[in-house]
Amino acid sequence: MKIAFQMDPIGPININADSTFRIALEAQARGHELFYYTPDKLAYEEGRVTARGWPLTVQRVEGDHYALGEEQVVDLSEFDVVWLRQDPPFDMFYITTTHLLERIHPKTLVVNDPFWVRNYPEKLMILDFPQLMPPTTIARDLGTIRAFKEKHGDVILKPLYGNGGAGVFRLTESDRNLSSLHELFTGFSREPLIVQKYLPAVSKGDKRVILVDGEPVGAINRVPQAGETRSNMHVGGRPEKIGLTERDLEICATIGPRLKEKGQIFVGIDVIGDYLTEINVTSPTGIQELERFDGTNTAKLIWEAIEAKRA
Repeated sequence: MKIAFQMDPIGPININADSTFRIALEAQARGHELFYYTPDKLAYEEGRVTARGWPLTVQRVEGDHYALGEEQVVDLSEFDVVWLRQDPPFDMFYITTTHLLERIHPKTLVVNDPFWVRNYPEKLMILDFPQLMPPTTIARDLGTIRAFKEKHGDVILKPLYGNGGAGVFRLTESDRNLSSLHELFTGFSREPLIVQKYLPAVSKGDKRVILVDGEPVGAINRVPQAGETRSNMHVGGRPEKIGLTERDLEICATIGPRLKEKGQIFVGIDVIGDYLTEINVTSPTGIQELERFDGTNTAKLIWEAIEAKRA
């Protein structure tokens, strides 16, 4: 098949952690032809959805992990699969790429389905499953957020469309910084904030459960550094081997059919204790860590699901 990857610049990636790299490596091993472009090179040109990029080959060699062919402009409708894999922030630039890619899907299979990526961003899809999530409020109004904090005491405050642990604050009962943080966030963004009850179980780790076509394939635990609330690997969280609990399987059984129905082939959910906190559909990661810990070749499972759909 002809496979295009819409992703952030490939040069700086960590080849031992980046999920897109592992997916590309597996695709190449299966005989598929790879093409790479960055999101800013996506365009709509007189009825065609195009991308300016390069034929791509990859190898697991530090410092020499990719090679590019001659730059060219391609019609993405002529590809079998396009991967929507750039990282958030989930802003209007990101949203516009989903609108453009939606014009070629499903004749060209876009993974994940761009319509539902746009309508189910990380911290909003969980609202469909209130029985699984911790107490949560989404608001821009300071009074609403303050009332939530007064009710629950110890809370986590973060941008609604952030990622990688950026801008995440824990506010304990005695903390007096809520007004200042609200002023800071609303000063540069018109987006709401999300505030959740703090879950002490996060000290034991924030579990990333990976689902392929709605089915759980495994999990890794991400443990925060000493003195740190955030467990994201982007900010120094330590990945550890961990299994799936009965509660994890219950959560997956509840949300899995929805993910499959909406074309979300590769998804990573975040679970703290017994609670689902995020459903990551934009650019989930964690498959290389899972492969090292459990031997689970998630990239292979992803491609088997895609090849079955294309067949």
